[in-house]
Amino acid sequence: MTALPEKPGAPRRLKKRSEFLRAARGNRAGRSAFSLQAVSRGAGGPRIGYTVTKMTGNSPERNRIRRRLREAARACADRFEPRHDYVLIGRREALSQPFGKLVGELASAIQKIHASTAKSPRDNK
Repeated sequence: MTALPEKPGAPRRLKKRSEFLRAARGNRAGRSAFSLQAVSRGAGGPRIGYTVTKMTGNSPERNRIRRRLREAARACADRFEPRHDYVLIGRREALSQPFGKLVGELASAIQKIHASTAKSPRDNK
């Protein structure tokens, strides 16, 4: 089985549980439709992971939330900074929110995460 080629303009994906846990120790920005976590790492381009818990809904709803978040991330691809890992945690509100608003909230969440020049209190652990 061969790996699928990367889509242009899309950040690489996080796949390992350890990568998700590491991002959880970084900076956070919450919005009504999602929560964004980010942590800096050594080198390379931005990477992003998506998660939607079973409490959010059944599998078709969770997949729809994940697809909407993936497209919003693709629309904001130029805002993700290199050498960072991001995790988007989807919420049920992502289904009913207009897509333009979803993209706008993601852009503001990315900006909020990178606006703080001080280290996060979680970085000291």
